Amino acid sequence: MRKIKTEEAVGQALAHDVTAMYDGFKGALFKRGHIIEEKDIPALLDIGKKTVYVGEADEGLLHEEDCAVRLSEMVQVPGAHYTGPSEGKVLLISDVQGMLRVDTELLKEINGIGDITIATLPDHYRLEKGAAVASMRIVPLYTEEEQIKKAEELCTDRKLIRIMPYKDKKAGIIITGSEVYNGRISDKFEPVIRKKLDYYPTEIVDIKICDDDKKMIVEAARELLGKDADFLIFTGGMSVDPDDLTPGAIRKLGADIVSHGVPAQPGNMTLVAYLGDVPILGVPGAAISLPTTMLDVMLPQIFAGERFTKKELIDLGDGGLCQKCSPCHYPNCTFGRY
Repeated sequence: MRKIKTEEAVGQALAHDVTAMYDGFKGALFKRGHIIEEKDIPALLDIGKKTVYVGEADEGLLHEEDCAVRLSEMVQVPGAHYTGPSEGKVLLISDVQGMLRVDTELLKEINGIGDITIATLPDHYRLEKGAAVASMRIVPLYTEEEQIKKAEELCTDRKLIRIMPYKDKKAGIIITGSEVYNGRISDKFEPVIRKKLDYYPTEIVDIKICDDDKKMIVEAARELLGKDADFLIFTGGMSVDPDDLTPGAIRKLGADIVSHGVPAQPGNMTLVAYLGDVPILGVPGAAISLPTTMLDVMLPQIFAGERFTKKELIDLGDGGLCQKCSPCHYPNCTFGRY
């Protein structure tokens, strides 16, 4: 590979894409391998290219596009595809709705090798079909092949990126509160829960309204389980007030409580539990009045079928404070990162 003056490059093959930016355009003006013609010289000079690289890579070096291809082969992700390489990089695109998982420690190790850069959306991110998930490239035009080999070795037995498509769920909803049960006020939880579940592949098997009675709440939950519900949502009665009985009813049902309370607001009093393989969420009242709460953060992992751990819930603290932007930008914001 040689660096030569642009005016002397006629007849030579470009060793790299030449990128141009003007009038809202950013892209490859000339692609790698393009044979430079006399008519190309003014265009190259107009974008500030006084010199260009031509020829092939030296021994032991890999071109940026060859590196990008190797990186994409290293990180194979079911439910996604790559585009490129273009301008030295490849993009990973999701083919499905689902939750993104990133091995963040492995990501740091790879990005610490030297010239390799891989950027991803955040771990646990709620993906849409067609979303760009990751970008991979090296910084210089060429790098030592040994760097790519080291990254490949790191990924031999570890998965850097996974996409977990949402699974069908049959949801049972238990709304608690004597004021609702006795008709003193109208329930506001049901339309909120229905709207949020409508985004996911959900069948609501039934909705039960219960008095502040532990036995009634437990019986309602068992009835929903008998209707093949594989996901239970309890609303109301989630605080530490003596009259709030819902957490006790969930314990009496026989569920294992992962956490009652998470380091995040709104939704501080959220309860996460499991009855065997059935996930249970206790949803506090903030879900009624605010567009985004911990309920929105929890649902992707529930529908991805991945069990919550106590550590994950503790990790919510970093990014757990919603800024209550108007309008709400969730999930494209700082809230709910873990």
